[in-house]
Amino acid sequence: MPEGFDFQKYWEQGKVPLVLGLFGLFLVSVGILTTLFLNQQREPEIEIIAGEEEGMIWVDLAGSVIQPGVYELPSNSRYKDLLARAGGLSANADRAWIEKNLNLAQELEDGQKVYIPSQGETGEVAGESVKGKININSASVSELDSLWGIGEARAKAIIENRPYASVDDLLDKKVIPANVFEAIKDEIAVF
Repeated sequence: MPEGFDFQKYWEQGKVPLVLGLFGLFLVSVGILTTLFLNQQREPEIEIIAGEEEGMIWVDLAGSVIQPGVYELPSNSRYKDLLARAGGLSANADRAWIEKNLNLAQELEDGQKVYIPSQGETGEVAGESVKGKININSASVSELDSLWGIGEARAKAIIENRPYASVDDLLDKKVIPANVFEAIKDEIAVF
């Protein structure tokens, strides 16, 4: 220490600022540590992402119903829901055929065509005709998938390229290869 330095004198004069400075440093340190500790203890924030709206499907309803047309319905809709939206069956609807062939609890699929026959008329439900052929204009993915050489991807392609004027349109529109067409042509039809 230099000879003229009087530590006692400086201590007495600077004691209050030094103590206040150390106390302030202490408070800042406690604040920083508390903030860090609380941030580690806090539960992670859960971000609530609004789910996509329930998917919607479009279904074409024709035939003996009060209001035929194209309907937008929730993706889990059933035949019963579609008929209710259309105001119900018309007076001349073939109720015996409906009871025998139409499963009101079956789910509908996007792009599906449903035809309700009148009394004395032959009709189809969910793509199948009375003759057992699959209507490529109204069959579901699962019905098309049941055909030889038609998987889910080709079934979706068939649905996306609707409507068809004849079964030959499957080849004209290059939806399926010729060998698959030859294998299934007797099992499909256009109504």
